[in-house]
Amino acid sequence: MTWFSAPAPVARRVRGYFAPVNRTAQTPVLFDPAEQGGFNLDAAPAPWLSLGWIQGFTRKAISKTGQVLTGIPASPLEQVRETLETQVSLEFLSWTKLTMALATGSQHMNLLAAANGAAPSADGATAASAVTALSGSTATFVALAATDAAQFLAGSIVALDADYTGQTGFVGAPVSGAYVRQALTDVNYIRRVTFNVALVSQATSTGLTLAEPLPGGVPAAGAKLQAVTGFVDREGQFLPGVVGTICHGRQPGERIFFYYPRLQTMASAQEVALPLDGKNTNGLARVLLKASFWRCR
Repeated sequence: MTWFSAPAPVARRVRGYFAPVNRTAQTPVLFDPAEQGGFNLDAAPAPWLSLGWIQGFTRKAISKTGQVLTGIPASPLEQVRETLETQVSLEFLSWTKLTMALATGSQHMNLLAAANGAAPSADGATAASAVTALSGSTATFVALAATDAAQFLAGSIVALDADYTGQTGFVGAPVSGAYVRQALTDVNYIRRVTFNVALVSQATSTGLTLAEPLPGGVPAAGAKLQAVTGFVDREGQFLPGVVGTICHGRQPGERIFFYYPRLQTMASAQEVALPLDGKNTNGLARVLLKASFWRCR
């Protein structure tokens, strides 16, 4: 007897969300659908960060099973699971700091604006001096002295994080952007790798209004700000850790969640060109970021 029947769900679009892994303690972020399943998809609960719309989401179990044989002649006694592994692949429909870093599977760095008159260098010219965020800053507004605020314009990208002071291990907030084995001398290094970046929507004499909240929330005391002119990834330098949630459907009663407590990038950068007319006759194509992950413990 059938007590309940429902049609197969229809998902118009799919969204992805990301949470940072505590790399030092190796602890992922918990997602409890009983408590959090009805959250506003446009404002995910902290510390979850939106990855925007995605397409082509597929999951594939590649676990292997085997048999325990016994007797003469041998016959199966039990079935056992030899390996446990899952692969996830998807395409990001937007290019952001997070989606680019997760798709490349390597260290993703911020190109800090060069100081006036700085000489070109293979590893980047000397960066312009950082300015200090003042008390009263929030996740969406960075308070600055008038002379400091005058250095930034609406539409620019900024990175906000602490000075590097010689520490080793994982650095960058709220997401670990690099692992330092030996102490460095670049005071701006953390801001070169931080994920705490944002777009400036308005610049005034009192500070900068940001288009979206900083991933790290309210700036810590002493945090400093620098302009970013672009991004670059360095193959083979650092593997980012991922806690992922994929959501099909918009309304709480029709949502399907795929939650992965720990994912690891399994492929290097691979972009996909999608012709806008379907046949590529006019040469116009949308470039999408393709990402692949495998589940790790």
